[in-house]
Amino acid sequence: MTSTTSGTSTLDPGQKTRTNGRKSTNTTGDKVVGGISHSVLTIWSIIVVLPLLWTILSSFKNNTEIFASPFSLPSRWSFDNYANAWTTAGIGSYFFNTIIVVFGALILTMTFGSMTAYVLARFQFPGSRALYYAMLAGLTFPVFLAIVPLFFVLQGFGLLNTLFGLIITYAAFAYPFTVFFLFAFFKSLSNSISEAAAIDGAGEWRTFFQVMLPMAKPGLATVAILNFVGLWNQFLLPVALNTDPDKYVLTQGMARFASQAGYSVDFGALFAAVVITVIPVFVVYLVFQRQLQGSVSQGTNK
Repeated sequence: MTSTTSGTSTLDPGQKTRTNGRKSTNTTGDKVVGGISHSVLTIWSIIVVLPLLWTILSSFKNNTEIFASPFSLPSRWSFDNYANAWTTAGIGSYFFNTIIVVFGALILTMTFGSMTAYVLARFQFPGSRALYYAMLAGLTFPVFLAIVPLFFVLQGFGLLNTLFGLIITYAAFAYPFTVFFLFAFFKSLSNSISEAAAIDGAGEWRTFFQVMLPMAKPGLATVAILNFVGLWNQFLLPVALNTDPDKYVLTQGMARFASQAGYSVDFGALFAAVVITVIPVFVVYLVFQRQLQGSVSQGTNK
């Protein structure tokens, strides 16, 4: 008679071998995938970071140093190139024009885009789906096809070559994407929260601004960053709709600075202007990165 001890289990030696083999295979596969992933990320980081570092170093050099030794450290760390780019090249005025246009457009598109997305996501009414699909259609419409109609519309309203005209155009350009992005975010919020607010006596406006909108803060931060980067780097719209040099934005100012210099380009000042252009995007990302990470993690947990 064979006796067995209660509560203990025995594995066949062959089964143990198969289990250990699967664990070994999985561990080896994970190591291979991890190694390839880290290698790709390292190469990608080098591709992204090295040109940025080279631009920053070159912004402290003069033309002679840039052409003599492009990758060496500057002999003297001076902000003269930044001063020349800010004043002589007019980057300062272009910078403030861009701040006014981009942040004005962001305020408009985030305010009305979030309200539109909330209504389309939480309320059912005749034509709601048609409006949503119209927003999606706006994402597929190439911007350059609307340049000529936009030109004549702004000209008819007297907004051509004005910052306010650019603000409205930028806001309209970013509006469909804002609605599309926030629609899914508001759709995922629980109905019980808005119902509880209604029981407490809150109206639709108060429910939206004091209850639902704060809950959508990660999504708002994400779409704000994406819109900011796209609008800050916008070139086609201002070139076609703004020909007044006093109203130029940074992308126009950079093109004008490089073209007017001809063969006597002050590359140090040009690199400094590039750094000035990049800094606001970097700062905005640092400010909102926690909200961006929260939005990504919240989306993956649902």
